Amino acid sequence: MKHAVSAFVVILSIAGMAPSAIPQAQTGSLDFVARAAPSAGLDEPVRGFPFYLLSKSFEEITQEAEASYPKPDMDASIDKLGISKELKEWMKKNHTMELSGEDFVHKLKPADIMGVPEFFEAYLDRNSGNHNGFPTPKYKPADKTKDPAKYEKLRAEYVEAIRHYMQQAPDSIDGIDLNLADIDPGRQWSQREARRNGDLHRRALDLAQSNYLVARVETDLQGEGFLRGVPPGNYWLSTLDVSASVGDARPRWDTPVTVAPGQQVRIILSNANAVEQPSSSTAP
Repeated sequence: MKHAVSAFVVILSIAGMAPSAIPQAQTGSLDFVARAAPSAGLDEPVRGFPFYLLSKSFEEITQEAEASYPKPDMDASIDKLGISKELKEWMKKNHTMELSGEDFVHKLKPADIMGVPEFFEAYLDRNSGNHNGFPTPKYKPADKTKDPAKYEKLRAEYVEAIRHYMQQAPDSIDGIDLNLADIDPGRQWSQREARRNGDLHRRALDLAQSNYLVARVETDLQGEGFLRGVPPGNYWLSTLDVSASVGDARPRWDTPVTVAPGQQVRIILSNANAVEQPSSSTAP
């Protein structure tokens, strides 16, 4: 396959210098123009930007690369952590290993803090020095052995008082993540995902530009690109995973195209047929 691709690229490069070895009736051509519109402005040409004609969509190529770099199993990683079963269950339910930051704190509900030992302890540590009405225990550690019934009764009253305080003062949860830093596995998990994503990215680009590359062309000052002597078949006109930059517009394309024998195909690329960009909350 690599030899066939290399031979075809050479044919494209000399098409303007010598008659094609392939009968013209057996090949087609592809012309395209790429334009993008920023949020406040008119369409502008995408100038000097590389486009790749692929025999497989870049999305499918990325899926192929993922076979070599599967996503790490979060639940299995959570099970290996030295934390309480309640915290493990909370992590799995919320599909996260992040125990820091505003997003994490905003996820926490009073029931979570009361039900997860690590959260409850961190909340107490965070608020124990608060003299603005924060409950104080009426039991002593010695009561646990001297009078277990009294200890359990007073402790239950203390826990309920904390629950009531938390509901009345929801901002008392703020900063709780600072007291969870010692057990937070979020950073290690993020680093692991970053390494995997980097390997996956390099593998997808390598596959696209070796196994599936048919031709490459850069747009001119009008945002146009021209490919001649294209064998009949189904292709994708792609910018791989690179987005163009036109004002605040960041389009990229992975557009299917069919070339028939002797046919001249014309494609207009715009914001409308660009690849939909994932939201910031979506995992790459």
